[in-house]
Parts: sequence; C-alpha cells; structure tokens
Amino acid sequence: MLDTPEAVVEALRENHERPHGLPRTVIAEELVEAAEAFEQPDVLVTALLELMTAYEFTGEQRKSPVAFARILKLWDTAPDSFSPYEAHQVFWRFKWVTTSLLQVPDIPLTAIGGWIDQMRARYEAAGHGVQPVAAMRYHLAHHTGTGVADAYDLWATRPRTDLSDCEACETRHLAWHRVAEGDDAAALDAWRPVLTGEQGCSEEPQMSQARALLPLLRTGRTDEARSHHLTGYRKVRGNTGMQDEVGLHLEFCALSRNEGRGLEILAENRSLFEATGAPLDRLGFLTGVEVLLARLAGTGHEDTAVAGPPGRSWTAAELLAHVRAEAGPLAAAFDARNGTSAVGDRRRARLARRPLLDEPLPLGLRTAAAAVARPATPAPASAAPATARTEVPDDFTALVREARRMGRDGHPGDSRLWDRIGERLAETTAPDFEAYADELGPEELLRAELAEHRAQELWLDDRHKASAAELAAAVEGYERLRMPWHALSARARALAWTTRPGARDGEDEESGGAGSGTGGLDRAEVRAALDAVMGETEKLLAEVPFDGASLGDAEAVFGADLRTERTLAYLSVRYADTFAAYQELVEAAESDADADPDADAGLDLAGRFEERAGTLLTEAERLGFPHQSANARQFRADVMGRGGDLTGAERELRAALQDLETAGRPWRRPRPRALLAQVLLARDEPQEAVDLLHGAIADAVAHDDASFALAPTYLLLGQASAHLGDFSGAVRHLSEAAARFDQAGDPGEATQARLRLADVLSRSGQPADAVAVLESVLADDATAGVDERMLAQARLTFARGLRDLEEHLPAAREFLALADTVAGWPQEDRAVLTLVASEAATALATADHWEAADTAYERAVAAHAEAPNPPMIALMMREFARLTMRARGAEGTDAALAHLDRADAVLAALPADEDGFAVWYERGEIHYRRARVLAEADRYEEALPQAEAAVAAHEEGGPQGELARAEAVRVAALIEGNGLDRTNEAIARLTTAAARCRKAELPEAAQVLDALRQELLSR
Repeated sequence: MLDTPEAVVEALRENHERPHGLPRTVIAEELVEAAEAFEQPDVLVTALLELMTAYEFTGEQRKSPVAFARILKLWDTAPDSFSPYEAHQVFWRFKWVTTSLLQVPDIPLTAIGGWIDQMRARYEAAGHGVQPVAAMRYHLAHHTGTGVADAYDLWATRPRTDLSDCEACETRHLAWHRVAEGDDAAALDAWRPVLTGEQGCSEEPQMSQARALLPLLRTGRTDEARSHHLTGYRKVRGNTGMQDEVGLHLEFCALSRNEGRGLEILAENRSLFEATGAPLDRLGFLTGVEVLLARLAGTGHEDTAVAGPPGRSWTAAELLAHVRAEAGPLAAAFDARNGTSAVGDRRRARLARRPLLDEPLPLGLRTAAAAVARPATPAPASAAPATARTEVPDDFTALVREARRMGRDGHPGDSRLWDRIGERLAETTAPDFEAYADELGPEELLRAELAEHRAQELWLDDRHKASAAELAAAVEGYERLRMPWHALSARARALAWTTRPGARDGEDEESGGAGSGTGGLDRAEVRAALDAVMGETEKLLAEVPFDGASLGDAEAVFGADLRTERTLAYLSVRYADTFAAYQELVEAAESDADADPDADAGLDLAGRFEERAGTLLTEAERLGFPHQSANARQFRADVMGRGGDLTGAERELRAALQDLETAGRPWRRPRPRALLAQVLLARDEPQEAVDLLHGAIADAVAHDDASFALAPTYLLLGQASAHLGDFSGAVRHLSEAAARFDQAGDPGEATQARLRLADVLSRSGQPADAVAVLESVLADDATAGVDERMLAQARLTFARGLRDLEEHLPAAREFLALADTVAGWPQEDRAVLTLVASEAATALATADHWEAADTAYERAVAAHAEAPNPPMIALMMREFARLTMRARGAEGTDAALAHLDRADAVLAALPADEDGFAVWYERGEIHYRRARVLAEADRYEEALPQAEAAVAAHEEGGPQGELARAEAVRVAALIEGNGLDRTNEAIARLTTAAARCRKAELPEAAQVLDALRQELLSR
C-alpha cells in the first residue's frame, strides 16, 4: 500500500536497488503518481529525480526533459522540499537534459540553445562556475560540427567545478575530441587514466573502452583492443542505455575480422532493436549493426541467419536492408534539424571503413559462428610473417614440372600445385596429353602422381580408407607403367599408414579399419607385408642399380633426375618401414601391456624400431640425402623423449636440424623445432623453446606448409611464454591456438586452450578478461567431451572471477551450480563440496540474499561434518560475522558473535596433530574479527582483549604471521586510542609494532602503523 509518504519512500528505496531496465522505469513512473497524492511535495521531488535517473540509464532520454521540467517548477515554487543532495542534483541534471535534447531530432536547435542559456543564468545566479555550461556548448558544437574548435577551447581551458562531469567522463570527452581530430595516439594518451582504472564511475570505463577499440586497432595495440573488448562488452551487453557502445563493439568485430563474434553480440542484444527512447544512440547502434552486416554481405554471406528485431527470422541481407531503411532517414533527420551534414558524415565515414587487420584478431572466445567470413584455409598468425603462398604457373607444362620439382624436394608448397593440376584435369577443357607426352610423359603417370598426392592429403585429414584407395590406384598405375620403385614406395606407405588411428570414413577394425585398402591386415600381417616389400626392394636394388638403364618409357621424362627419383623412392620405402615400426612401438607403449598380444609373444618392438631407424639413417647418409637421416633422428628423439631420455632426445633433434641445414631444406624444420621446444620445456629451458616455436611457425607459414599443426604449436608457445612471465605474449598465442582449434573442428582442444588462457589472464591480473573467456567456455553447448573435473575447476575460477568483479549474485549462482555438480562426486572428493558451498553462502550474503545465504551456510556446515574442510568453513563463518554487521549494524552483534563461536567450535574439533593447516592463523583471525565486531558495537572493553589475543595468535606463526600480526596491532591501537581514550598506550603499541615491521622487512605495514601513530600524536 502506497498511502503514506513513508511507504512511498520505502518503495523508492527498494526500486533504487533494482537493476536499470524497463521494470525499474515502470515502477518509478507509478511511484511518481503515488507521490502526487501528498500535500507536501518533498516525496514527489525524490520520486521525480528517481524517475529521471531511470530514464537516463535505460535509454529513455526522450522522456527525461519532461520529468526535469516538473522538478524545476518545484524548485522554483517549493525549494525547501529539496534536501541538500537533491538541491545539488537540480543543477547537476541540467547537463542530462541538454544531452537528452540533442538525442531527439524533433527538438529544434534554438530550443537546445535556449536551454543552455537558462542553465548559464541559473548557475550564475546560484554562484556556480560555468565550466559545465561551456561543456554543454561544446557537446552541441561537436554534434552539429560547427564552431567545434572555439567551443572546445572555452570548455577545456576553464577550471573544473563541483558540477563538472566526473573526471572519468570528462576524460572520455577530451579523448573523443582527439579521435574526431584524427589523432588516435593523443586520444589514447588522454584516455590512459580511464583505461588503466585510475578513473572510473558508473559509466566508465565501459563507455571509453568501446570508443577506444578502433584507435587501439589503428595504432597496432591489438592486445589492449582485445582486452577492452572482452571486459567492456560484458558491462554494456543488453543495456538499453548503452546502445551506442554495443554498436561500437559490433563495428570492432567487423573491422577486426571477427564477424562470428559480431553475430553472437547481435543475438545477445536483440532487445535493443526495440529501444527507441534515445534516437541518437539508436543511430549509433544501427550503424554498428550495418557495418557488421555489410561486411557479411560483402564476403558472400548474405543468406546467413542473423538475429534482428523480434517477431521473425532474418538473413543478413534482409536485416541489412531493414537497418538501412531506418538509419539513413534518421541520420538525415538530425542533419535537417542541425542544418549541417555532420551526423550523416560520421555515419558515412563508419560505413566506409574496411577491416583494419589482414587476419582475424584472436579474441580467445568460443564463438558458435566462428566459421563465418573466416578464410577457408588456416591464416598466418600475428606472430608469423605473411604467408609466402606458392605461385601457381598458368602454363600446364610449367605447372607439372614445378609440382614434380617441389615434390622431389619435399617442399610443402607442392600441395597447392597438385591441387591445381587436379582441377585442370577435371575441367571440360582439360589439357591434350598427346601434345604434352614428350615433355610430361603419359597421362597415366600424372594421374598416378596425383593419386599419391591426394592420398597424402586424405591421410593427414584422418580419412584413411579413402587414402588407401588412392594409394592402391597409384600402385596400379606405376606397375602398368613399369615403374617398380614408385610402386614399391606407394605400397610401403599404404602398409605403414594402416596403424594410424582416428579415421573419419566410418570404417572400423572389423571392416579393415584404416587399413582396409590393404585387405584388413592385422599388425602381424602388416609387418610381414612390409618385410616382403623390403625384400622386393633389396632384390630390385641388386638387379638394377640406380644409375642403370631405364625400366619404363614413362621414366624417361625424369631425364637426368632418374637416379634421384629412384633413390628417393627407395628411401621412401625405408622411411615407411621405419614409420610403421615407430607407430607400433608408440601404440604398444601407450596401451595396456597385458592386453597386447605382441607383448605376450615376446616381440621386440623396440629392437625392430631401432634396427629400422638405424638402417634409414645410414642409408640416407650413404646416398647423400640428409633430410631422410633427419627423419630417422626425429623418430628416435620422440621415442627417447617418451622414455624419459631428454638428453638423448635433445641430441638427436639438434642433429636432425643440422641435417636439414646441410640438405638446404628449411621447410622441413618446423616439426623438429617444435619437438625440440617440447624437450627444452620439459628441461625447464623456456627461452630457447619460445625462440624455436616462433621459428617453427615462421617456417611453416613462409613455406606454405598447411600440413603443419599450427594450433598445438601456438598452444605450446602460449604455455612457454607464460612460463617466461610474458603474459601478453601468452594471451596472444593461446587465443590464436583456440581460434585455430575452432577452425579445425576440434572443440575439446579449443576448450582446453581457453581454460589455459583464462588461467594466464587470472594470474596476470586480468580477472575481467578471464571471466569473459570462461563465460564463453561454459556455455551450455561448449562443454561436450571435456573432463568433468576440468570443467569444475573452470566453473570455480569463473565464479571467483565474478566475485572479484563484485558481481556477487551471478557468482553465487555459479557456486550453487557447481555445488550441485560436486555433490555427486566420490567420498574422497567431498571436501570440495564444503569449499564450494561455503563460497556460495558468502557470495549470497554479500549480495544481501540472506535467506538463500543461510540455506547455503547450513549446507556447507553439513558438508563439513561429512568431509571436513576447516579453512573454508572457518573463513565462511568469519565472513558471515563481518557481513552481518555490515547489514544490520549493532543490532547484528549477537548474530555475528554466534558465527564466530561456531568458528571456534570448528577449530576445537580438530585433532591435536592436524597437519597442513595453520591453526594459529585461523585462531588469530577469529579473535581479530571478534574484536572488530565488538568495537563496531561500542563494546571496547571487550574488544581490546580480543585484538590482543589476535596479536598473540599470529605471533605463533613466526615470519608468516608478521603481516597479520601488524593488522591486529593496528586494530588494537584504534580500539585503545579512539574507543577507550588511552592515546599514550596506543602510541606506544604502534611505535613498537612499526619498528618490528621494519625489522621484518615489511615497510608498507610499518608506514600504515606510523601514519596512525602520527594521527594520534596530532590530537
């Protein structure tokens, strides 16, 4: 019932605690109506000010001037109805009305100018400085684009007053002026206090973060841009009072090539299409939407489903047309009102912008629409040079010759050429082979070579059945062409690849598994078949030396390279044999030996592997092809590393890299470099590991090696960078890894990369960034296949991050959800439930949800009885004592003390020989909290002994307890000096404690104690 002024005031107080949004605004309007019924207008004044606040922060500025006109009338007729705070607000909100009038194109400029004149007159009459008036004249000039320089000087050169915008908001305006002048560097320098957190308010830093995104991109400060997008967007998401800022985040996504992220932001802010109360901010939002949609349409995604105004489904093209149809006329309406083209010019400038980066900026977020508008093939990473894409000759003869040359050299760039050859052969205007036969050989030779290439691509894509079929076709072709060396090489490779797991063709072991192209052979049969191939190879080598006569007409096309072709084929057979032995050894080592039939048979897999690798090495060295000896060394290094012989692995890998240097094949370096980096990280040598990983990525990108696994390499590089303390580099590389795992369709690995990224962000003092990353990880559809305990740790980190950001109610929800999860864990893990329930209870109490907090509190106590976790349960009880006093004041003293008594009981129940738990610390903190509770209740005589008991308890901790002891001394001195008027005793206590802190090398603690001592001395 709102039939008394007191009831309306209480309702106003409750409404003020609600988040900004339509429900709060509607209630505020109802409370104004209720307040009008009372004879005295003081409640109406409060209600109108609350209504104006609701309009201002929910994007309803169109209505704000009407509310303020009523306030101003009351100010003129009943000034005694305004409290000092409300009187101050009358002058403060003149600025709100000016900016609100600018928002509405229907309001003439003359009316706005007249309003500013009235503002000046009232300020001068009340004795206020006119710098805020100058600020309003600047905002008008900036909006219309006329007289901006003079208006800026009149504003920026005047001294601030108590009615000036807060420092953070004024900093935003100063910086935005620099952006409008085209000086991004000066703008970012001006923005520094806000962007670094030195200045802030209810609207900052999120408004500045949105505006700084493009200047940061344009100046190459991409790490900061990423961070401000992650943290700033969460604060404006879904906020109708931040439409313009949401539009800027959408624009950032388009211009940083993160269109998929932009679509998710669009979906999360669908309600903003219905927010019409602030037309100028709406224009900013619609323009950001248009930038994103135009980017999608320009990259061929017109038919992509997007989120638009509720009530129907939209494609990108449809929503683009809809937005343009509204935004264009709206901008024109402002320009018509203003008599200038400034608003339309700014809109056109935004729409004319093109992506500011060559490749997508990795944000570290999981994006459901990540594939939209991204390159079809992995793009070069920011840490690597631009891709040296292999040049594809137009002339068919040159194309085939270059593909063969690069294939012979083992250059990964041949893949692009073979793909083009396949396209040419499939075209309706395919080459006439009779015209090319003398230079390129018969068509069947080229098709066999092409089949080998396709087999390699399919195998790398884990499509083993299809790969084996292509190799079988290649073998048949080579045999018909009387090219036994090539046929043997292809057969050996087909056999070696049969043990590769993870096929995607739908094959299984019963149907032959990955080796179905070899007749479904088991391991023993594969070994026997490989031995047979090696026998044929040895026989052929004895019968026909490499430099002997041609065996087939097709080989004539290789001319002087015939010996090289045969030698490479021979070493390829050796390589395949070695690879098969390596693969079998590794798989046997990773499996259960009891279930391994080869182990039962006593087969010496290690010996077989070593014999094959040794033969490959010696033959490669004898024949002068060191890149194959490098392959043998890599196999050996991997086996050694798995067996714990890191020294041996390092030796082999360094020798392999030297072999590749000798061979002149830098494109083969990425894999041994990455392997060596792993070894060095295991040996705690991260600096060289980082250098090697950078080199591996640079080589892979420079030589167009699409087969090199960049995602795990970036993951490793991120971990190595974090190990070195290079957190910005770690964030960059882990974000890149996550994006590449997304592209590769590996959500599990992408999630793990993001969990590592969140951990690095948390450890490097960027909790808001970590929260943004974890929020995307923990989306309902993002956690399939991820380890339950890993997800639990992620949710715990997420909840704690929300708590640290003072988002206590969302944090509590996460803690409660996690508590429900861990409640089903085995008994040995149940202490985790005590921890999580305790944190949930504390978060709920901090958010003033006391009923739910009490329930969670008792759940934590019950969990502790079953699975003790003394530190967490004691901390919860101490926090409840503190929060009870905060909520209830002296009336909550008994309840607060009861919590502390329960904490005492927790300690008393501990075994005498409790290990791994600093009982002295917990006992000291309970005494400390009890002292503060009693002091807040003015029970100083009882409080001082508790503070002294806290000092004594922390002294038991030795050096570890010194800091906590100093804080307990400070509280004891406050109680003694302020509560009991024993100033001299307090000063003596502080003098001794400060000296002790300096001796313990705690200078900051000593300064705090000295400052309090000085304060007491000055009385």
